Amino acid sequence: MSSIQLPDAVVPAALDRVLRDYEKAWRNGDAKALAALFAEDGFILQGNQPPVRGRAAIEAAYAGQGSSPLRLRALAYAAEETTGYIIGAYTYGNNVGDTGKFTLTLKRVGDGPWLIFSDMDNTNAPPRSR
Repeated sequence: MSSIQLPDAVVPAALDRVLRDYEKAWRNGDAKALAALFAEDGFILQGNQPPVRGRAAIEAAYAGQGSSPLRLRALAYAAEETTGYIIGAYTYGNNVGDTGKFTLTLKRVGDGPWLIFSDMDNTNAPPRSR
C-alpha cells in the first residue's frame, strides 16, 4: 500500500465553494448548514453505517457530529452542465497526511449552486481485527 500523498487538484470556484462551506459547517457542528449543502433527495454514505437519504434525514444523521477542524482537498473533479463530482481527501487540524478519502457527486438546477447528491467517505486506517 502506498503512503505517497496525491497532489491537490485546482477546482473551479463554484466547486471549491462546496468544499469550503462543508468545512465551515462541520467545524461549527452545524448539522442544518451541512444538510443545506445537499440536494433535497441527496445521500450520505458513511463507513460502517447504512445509507441516509433526504435533507431532513441527513440533518438528523449529522446532528452531534463535527465541531472539529476538518480540512478537505480535491484530488480530481469533473463538472458539466448539471452534474459533476469531486474526488478528494480529508484530514483534521494540523495533521500531516490524509486521514481518509471521499467522493462527492454533485448536481445543480440551471445556473443554481452546486449541491451534493451523494457524499461517500471512509478512513485510511486499516480495518480493525476482530
